Amino acid sequence: MRFTLYLLILLFSAAAFGQKKYPKDVFRAPLDIPTVLAGTFGELRSDHFHSGVDIKTQQREGLAVKSIGPGYISRIKISHWGFGKALYVTHPNGYTSVYAHLQKFSPEIEAYIKKKQYAKKSYTIQTYPEKGALNLKKGDIIAYSGNTGGSSGPHLHFEIRKTGNSNPINPLFFGIDVEDDKRPVVKSVFAYSLNETSQVNQSNKPIQLNLRESSEGTFVAERIFAHGKIGFGVNTVDRQNLAYNNNGIYKVETLVNGIPYFNYDFETFSFGETRFINTLIDYTRYKLHKERIQRLFKTPANELSIYNKAIDNGIINVKDSSTYNIKIKIKDIKDNTTTIYIPVTGRKQPILIADTIRKTPYRIKANERNIFKDSSVTINFSKNTFYKDFYLDFKSENDTTTLHTPIEAVHKNFSVLFDVKDIPKEEREQLFIASLSKSGIPIYHGTVKEENTFRTRTKTLGKYFLAKDTVPPTILADNFKDEQWLTNFKYLKVKIGDDVSGIKSYKGTIDGQWVLFEYEPKKSMLSFNFNDITLATTKKAKHKLKIVVTDNVGNNTTFESTFYRKK
Repeated sequence: MRFTLYLLILLFSAAAFGQKKYPKDVFRAPLDIPTVLAGTFGELRSDHFHSGVDIKTQQREGLAVKSIGPGYISRIKISHWGFGKALYVTHPNGYTSVYAHLQKFSPEIEAYIKKKQYAKKSYTIQTYPEKGALNLKKGDIIAYSGNTGGSSGPHLHFEIRKTGNSNPINPLFFGIDVEDDKRPVVKSVFAYSLNETSQVNQSNKPIQLNLRESSEGTFVAERIFAHGKIGFGVNTVDRQNLAYNNNGIYKVETLVNGIPYFNYDFETFSFGETRFINTLIDYTRYKLHKERIQRLFKTPANELSIYNKAIDNGIINVKDSSTYNIKIKIKDIKDNTTTIYIPVTGRKQPILIADTIRKTPYRIKANERNIFKDSSVTINFSKNTFYKDFYLDFKSENDTTTLHTPIEAVHKNFSVLFDVKDIPKEEREQLFIASLSKSGIPIYHGTVKEENTFRTRTKTLGKYFLAKDTVPPTILADNFKDEQWLTNFKYLKVKIGDDVSGIKSYKGTIDGQWVLFEYEPKKSMLSFNFNDITLATTKKAKHKLKIVVTDNVGNNTTFESTFYRKK
């Protein structure tokens, strides 16, 4: 009886501890339409976890975005990429909400930020309004949904962060409901041999397991024969009722012979650790096959805080003649669950398929600084640039330097330095360091030009070389013609572009006065809103437009036009 009571107390305590203590009746949803997700919290993205949820806006822009609770605007940021137009609202209960990819802000906020932009003479801006400058009530319209920044389609990126440390928290813990009774989907399961002597089915390489569905939401793998230290990985996604997107899962648990062995979830994480996603996934397989296999074991360089239990780091030491029943439970935040059973028999057998290592003269030691040189190029990898030791492919041929292939994850920037002392100084101005895309197009890398060297910092392995850009940017009027009357126009639009090194800056003036052109790089469009300023009028209302666009090596183009507009 005493043991039973103790067990009940233990189970109740564990359940209570597992419940997330977040307010569920304080915040409202940021949109007035049903919350349907295109992306979930913690979803696996390139080099980072998704820090919020992406809410569908019915393939439209311009939906009213509302403050989820009382508070004040504490940050406004406008950038060409990333979040595009974004607002941050600090709430009195210790949380901050974030709204991104916005089309425009509410009139009061729009007037506030445009005043700042005109003072700075810059479209891109970041400012932190003082508390009380832009106060909000719950449900106040703060912006309109859009597609700005790095967004690939209209939606609202929405986050809730802890105000003190800015760590993002899964917004669905705060009472924002999503219709979902669908179980996570399992695409594949892999077994990994984790040292040179371990094996699964006589293979030292990762192997994909054969699965059969035994009942709805339950899969059983064919029995595997293994020996030594092994681990498992899953390629899994989640879906909601009203969307077909392949979203991220919430939680994965592994049990070995009925004992909880390894689990992690996406309740919260810190931005400082998000790049360690490349230790969670099988990065090489992702780069080669575009499959994100989530490892159910921790590698030595893994510093993620998402793990709740990790006995022996999730590594299972399979002994000869022993049996192991592996159970993997994959859950979404609504507790819809998919379960995988993997029977394992310990059997020491000869390894018939070995994971061979291709050796080169250049050995990366991850916990040391590594510097490699040839006649004209120096590569400098600082300590912990990589997550593991490996042999690097490094060679220079025909003015192109090859730095491995991008199948190894890079954690920190490394430097690539070219010696240019043999290049005449008059030729250097239009040169820049470029990497080569898969389609053979040069990709500009920010180039620091010193006395006899060019240097860049990057996190990308691949091919590097010195490229030349002698072609200035292009500027074309989009919605008007020279000498045209524009009295009834709300916007003046110009298309700009640069096909080699890319656009670095632009400046627009009307009658010599700086004016705010908003730049949408996905559309290569500059837009000026005539409501921003009152144009000085003459008898004929004649105005002079001038736009100067400069690329990353200093080539520039000037566009001039005359238009007429009545006051």
